[in-house]
Amino acid sequence: MNMNLKRQLPTPAEVKKMYPITKEMEEIKKERDIEIQKIFKGESNKFILIIGPCSADREDSVIDYIKRLRKVQDDKLIKEEIMIIPRIYTNKPRTTGEGYKGMLHQPNPLSDPDMLKGIIAIRKMHMRALLETGFSCADEMLYPENHSFLSDLLSYVAVGARSVENQQHRLVASGVGIPVGMKNPTSGDLSVMLNAIKAAEKKHTFIYRGYETDTPGNEYAHAILRGYVNHHGESHPNYHYEDLILLKNMYDNDSFLNPAVIIDTNHSNSGKKYEEQIRISKEVLHSCSYNEGIYKLIKGLMIESYIEDGCQKAEENIYGKSITDPCLGWEKTEKLIYEIAEYRVQIKNKHEKK
Repeated sequence: MNMNLKRQLPTPAEVKKMYPITKEMEEIKKERDIEIQKIFKGESNKFILIIGPCSADREDSVIDYIKRLRKVQDDKLIKEEIMIIPRIYTNKPRTTGEGYKGMLHQPNPLSDPDMLKGIIAIRKMHMRALLETGFSCADEMLYPENHSFLSDLLSYVAVGARSVENQQHRLVASGVGIPVGMKNPTSGDLSVMLNAIKAAEKKHTFIYRGYETDTPGNEYAHAILRGYVNHHGESHPNYHYEDLILLKNMYDNDSFLNPAVIIDTNHSNSGKKYEEQIRISKEVLHSCSYNEGIYKLIKGLMIESYIEDGCQKAEENIYGKSITDPCLGWEKTEKLIYEIAEYRVQIKNKHEKK
């Protein structure tokens, strides 16, 4: 093989021993896991917001952002209506293999890759979020074999559009014990996404990190609609009412444990026009208001948001501004969260009166 095996990295168990969570942190995560699971089972009608930077590029601004979310979450209205799950995305898929691959690869975006420092950096950042804000967060399961480094800290993982057809992702998703969102592939074929959900719901035996491994199945695997790209390379949305009805019918025509969908308001749904996320969020809520079946199916939104609007090159070094996809700035984000909560109250009251 033409590979340079540079060094043996510590195992997840060794890293967790070096950077352990406290009993209090463990209890906070457990309580949040239960609350989130109730939403996916339909036992709670809170609305999930998986919200945060496209990629977590530096610890200081990410924690600053999450502390702002904490203040919003503690507001009485938001606490009653919204379940915030901050995005701390430490792995970044790159379509061509070029560009910033996330903090796991480069804890300093302007320095060379260092996987050992990256493993430690992402664990410490997720630990800080849990310890200092009480938020157990979301990350992308880009590399299934790396999930164990953060498994005691995360309350949500997503499988991306380019990974959803991969067998290892589907098998590992069946054993992570937390909700896993399966994105539709970049082609837009919803059957691929639903097959991934079906696979994640089942028990499996496979090799994981050198062990023969059994998994019990994951009843919280669900869909994420993120738009798609046609054969001309053009972005097309799939959050419109007709798209939601189509997905609902596909769910209804098969047997799934907990049918659910999260709408990704960015990526191909917005054409990466980050301000469109505001309009898209409101259109999705309008569909929930119009149709009770959609209201029950849609469990939340995924929103890319940071401190500053837009994006930048890494070397520009503007605090709190994305170095990957453009994000909604904090002022717009805070306003949108409150608007979503207020609209949810109206929608809930409308359906409960029927």
